[in-house]
Order: sequence, then structure tokens, then C-alpha cells
Amino acid sequence: MHRPSDRSGIGRRALLAASVTVFLWATAFVSIRASGDYFDPGPLALGRLLTGSVALLCVLLVKRGGLPPRQAWPGIVCSGLLWFGCYMVVLNWGEQKVDAGTAAMVVNVGPMVIALLGGWLLKEGFPPLLLAGMAVSFVGAVVVGISTSGDGSSSVFGVALCLLAALTYGAGVVAQKPALRYATPMQVTTFGCLIGTVVCLPFSGQLVSQVSDAPLSATLNVVYLGLFPTALAFSTWAYALSRTTAGKMGATTYAVPAIVVLISWVALDEVPGWVTLLGGVICLAGVAVSRKRPGEAAKPAPVAAEAGPPASGDEPLPFSTAAR
Repeated sequence: MHRPSDRSGIGRRALLAASVTVFLWATAFVSIRASGDYFDPGPLALGRLLTGSVALLCVLLVKRGGLPPRQAWPGIVCSGLLWFGCYMVVLNWGEQKVDAGTAAMVVNVGPMVIALLGGWLLKEGFPPLLLAGMAVSFVGAVVVGISTSGDGSSSVFGVALCLLAALTYGAGVVAQKPALRYATPMQVTTFGCLIGTVVCLPFSGQLVSQVSDAPLSATLNVVYLGLFPTALAFSTWAYALSRTTAGKMGATTYAVPAIVVLISWVALDEVPGWVTLLGGVICLAGVAVSRKRPGEAAKPAPVAAEAGPPASGDEPLPFSTAAR
């Protein structure tokens, strides 16, 4: 069974790892949008996963990571199918219908999905605030859908695809968390990525054809997606997830949409409309409500003389709901 060997400084390390993940995933939304002119959703996912798998396997072999224990495989297989496989194809498809900022805002319903599935599968219950947050985020998704309907039915379809991506993302995180009790973050990430690659192999012919027709800059963009938002960012995510809860890690992605809007504005000259932005803010507000704990603000502060300063390994992530 995998156990963290050093509890000191884990809070700071997890925060750094989560910060790397958040930034790189934000750039991924923009890179996917930019690649849509040259690659279809399936081939783009396969190219990204192939690149990531090669990089991760090389690191695993150098570090002599070995195979995960059998107890970790159910979670690895589920996360590989849902998150590395299905999520990437669906997100690529959705971003061909809506801009990068809109996609990021809708996909960021994922933390609420994590809380919902955690309540069901991990027996954490369904607090009233979770249900209220679901309702608020649903309203936000409707607003986003209405705001994009003027651009045609394809935009509404794109919002629906991004919602499906949020579901597969949330399910992938919930599946991955138990696997990290037995396997290292590197093992979980590497073999999850390999499974996603196998799922996308039917797109091999299209990938070869589209790489031959695409400019070098577009192909390098696919390589970037594989090396950084996939190999590196998913590794730092798994590292941080192994040292905190799925709900707290999901909450760290609140910053992604804002970063995506800024990057897409500079790189693609693409900014969502005001009504779309409003819908995205409503979505995020629903996620925040769903992660809030009843009576949180009413808890008395611990007495310094009795409690003392918190250990660095137990510090909550500042982006999480526990850090309010």
C-alpha cells in the first residue's frame, strides 16, 4: 500500500502541485480551442494521450515505478476510461462549438459532481447545501445555454457536451481517489493515461491523416497538450489528491475559468459575452454553495495556547472551501 513517507510540508507541496495543475489545465482549454481547426476531437485526444503516455512511461521506467498493486486497478481503469478517455474526446468536441472561456466555466461544475458522487459512492451523504448548489449551477448552465443559442443550435450542443465533460471529470476524480490509497501518483497517472490511449486508438487513422495535413505549429500544440496539461498536470494533480480530499482538490479548479478567459483573450482574441460570463459566474456560485459546510462561520476559533500553530502538513489548500 502506498503511504506518503513525509508528512512535513505536505500542505505547501500539495498547494504548489495544485497550482501547477490549475495553470496548465487553463492553458489546455485555449490550446484545444486553437487546435480545433486542424484536428477532430478524437484524433486530438489520441495525439495528446499518446504524447503523455510516452513521457509518463519514460519517467516511470527511470524511477523504476513498477506496476500498481491489484487493489488500485479498479480505480485506475475507471479513471482511465472516464477521465483520460471519454472526458478528453467530449471536451474537444464541446470546444469546437463554444469558446474556451465558456467551456471552462461549464466544465467547472465538476467540483459539484465530485461532491455529489462522493456523497453517493463514498457514503458522505447529501447535505442540503449540496442540493441547493446543484440547483444554482443548473440555472447557470441554462443561462449559458440561452446566451449561446443566438449563435445556433451547435453552441447549445457545445454547452451540453461541456456538461457531459464535467460529469466524466467528476466521476474520474472520485474513481481515482481510492486508487491512490494503494498506488503511487505516478503509477495511477501513467496507467490511467495508457488506458485512455487504448480507448482512443480507433482514431489512429484519422490522427495520421490530420497530422500530415496540419501545419507544424498545430502538431507542436498537440505535443504541448500531451507533455504539460496531461503528463505533468495530471501527475501534480494525483500527487496533491493523494494528500488531501477529492472535494478540496476539486475546489482548487475554481480559478481555471478566470485564467482561461484571460489567456484566450490574449491568444485568441476570444472573450465570452456578458450574459455568458454571468451564467458562468452563477455556475461557480453554485459550486461554492455546494462545497460550503453548515455552521462553518459559527465555529469558534481555536485557542492558540491550547491548539498551537497548525502543522505544515495539515494546512488546507487556500483555494479549497476549507480555507475560508
